Amino acid sequence: MEINNLIKLSHKIAIEKGWWDKDREIPELIALAHSELSEALEEYRINDDLTLRFENSKPEGFVVELADVLIRIFDLSGKYKLDLDEAINEKLKYNKSREYRHGGKNA
Repeated sequence: MEINNLIKLSHKIAIEKGWWDKDREIPELIALAHSELSEALEEYRINDDLTLRFENSKPEGFVVELADVLIRIFDLSGKYKLDLDEAINEKLKYNKSREYRHGGKNA
């Protein structure tokens, strides 16, 4: 599925489930995406199995937390009508042109 379709779907579901009944600002949305990354880290620390698992029919695991990060970012992108697909393609094109390790960076 194309990224912009995932953005539309993620934002639509968030609206339907009441997450936009009250307007939310970008700093809050970034913090929520960050919290999903923290949950992924905790999941990894507890269980280094990176695959999808189910607990009481609910998807769980490291990979699910990464999916949650993307869903949060897609929802934010939907709210603010960001063309994330174009931004990703442009950034990948730029990264392809960069020097090895960006000229010697360590991280």
